[in-house]
Amino acid sequence: MLRINDDITIQDWELSEQFVRSSGPGGQNVNKVASAVELRFEAARSPSLPGPVKTRLKRLAGRRWTLDGALVIQCEETRSQARNRDIARDRLAELIRKALVAPKRRIATRPTLGSKKRRLKAKKVRGEVKTMRGRVDPED
Repeated sequence: MLRINDDITIQDWELSEQFVRSSGPGGQNVNKVASAVELRFEAARSPSLPGPVKTRLKRLAGRRWTLDGALVIQCEETRSQARNRDIARDRLAELIRKALVAPKRRIATRPTLGSKKRRLKAKKVRGEVKTMRGRVDPED
């Protein structure tokens, strides 16, 4: 069981782990030990997450979201299988916590008169700089 916050806990049946061989350095040991972890969370079918949270989680997950609605997190940072497993679970919990926060709704505002005048003045100055870049007449 993975605890996200006071309200949300993810049951063990929603998570599945697969251990694979890790890439990178490790000498002869790397060919023998499956220390990298692939954590799979069936997010689309999860009863513990509300609909809007699932939508935000899908957007945050990006390429880690599969076509069948699962979130796959891979970790091969350390040479310890147990440590990689903990890191993957922490990453999942952090991603879900980010998805729990609803984005603040943007309130449309109009530009102030001063900002409009500053913008037009800057455009005029820039235009004058560009007109001065014309060809120089040798008769002057």
